[in-house]
Amino acid sequence: MEGIISFGNKRSYEDFKKQIPSSVLPLFDSIREFCFSLGDKVIEDVRMHRVVFCKSMTFRWFADVEPVREGIIIKIQKSRKEPIQIIQIKKDHEILECTQIIKNAFEEIH
Repeated sequence: MEGIISFGNKRSYEDFKKQIPSSVLPLFDSIREFCFSLGDKVIEDVRMHRVVFCKSMTFRWFADVEPVREGIIIKIQKSRKEPIQIIQIKKDHEILECTQIIKNAFEEIH
């Protein structure tokens, strides 16, 4: 039975970090830390090419964060009725530009 793929095992952030370009990693970690600072209801869902941050066990996501070579693409969802907002942050920029948008999405999502 050794070597069989199990779809029940979730991917860890430590594994995911290995695929993030080293120049983008500090920015990605800053966004991740900010999302967790929003409260104890934040849940991280590590996927193949991105990390999705959800509010509580309802898994209503508010931030979908994907590393790219030149920075990070963040998709913000405030509600299912509003269009998804897409923000791109270059690796040499501060996250202050997007923190208020992420915080508003977290607070507004049900």
